[in-house]
Amino acid sequence: MLSVGNARQTFRWIEAGEFLMGSTTDEAERGLSEKLHEVRLSRGFWLANTACTQAFWLAVWPVNPSCFQQQADNPVENISWHDAQGFIAELNRRLPTLQARLPSEAEWEYACRAGTATPFAFGQQITPEQVNYHGGYPYADGQPGPYREQTVPAASLPANPWGLFEMHGNVWEWCADWYAEYPGERQVDPVGAKYGKQRVLRGGTWSDPGRYARSANRSRIEPAYRPRSSGFRIALTQA
Repeated sequence: MLSVGNARQTFRWIEAGEFLMGSTTDEAERGLSEKLHEVRLSRGFWLANTACTQAFWLAVWPVNPSCFQQQADNPVENISWHDAQGFIAELNRRLPTLQARLPSEAEWEYACRAGTATPFAFGQQITPEQVNYHGGYPYADGQPGPYREQTVPAASLPANPWGLFEMHGNVWEWCADWYAEYPGERQVDPVGAKYGKQRVLRGGTWSDPGRYARSANRSRIEPAYRPRSSGFRIALTQA
């Protein structure tokens, strides 16, 4: 557990391993950019068990940009990729041995899947009791459900098999990578394109249809843009 002032963040150790990144051609509502390919992650890493909360953000950064400030345990949102990197740089300045960073897109999907190969870590389908998304637009042949119209507190919904909360839904999570099309061949420790115009976002959000919460779903946007639904999750390099 990492403490900054009165705020705390728990991390889970993610073992090195291999997985199939992307989606199969028969996965319902898949995107064209989700080409299935083998990925090997040769090093384990620590990953926050939740998206960065507003309480943890305010322990490091003086201003809370979030739209939904009802609870300190709500994820911080309305932040750009540059905002997330600025926060992480300040955290590392205060704790020089920490080696905090954003996860790569491959690390993010590997952790989200948590050893599964289904559209979601919970299986073939999700419900609003498991994931915070727009319940009026369920995934594939799912049943409509409630729409919360806002974020929920971190760790308030079920965790995936590796103990990570809200990897599906709630807020988009920035990844370190520039967005690019996937290569066709096997990859080892991929970090995305060297250059680009848009950074990767993963996980879907409280206001999106269920399909955007799939483990393989990819989104991207300019790194200076601050969507109302964007947050981030801290990774730590192995130490």
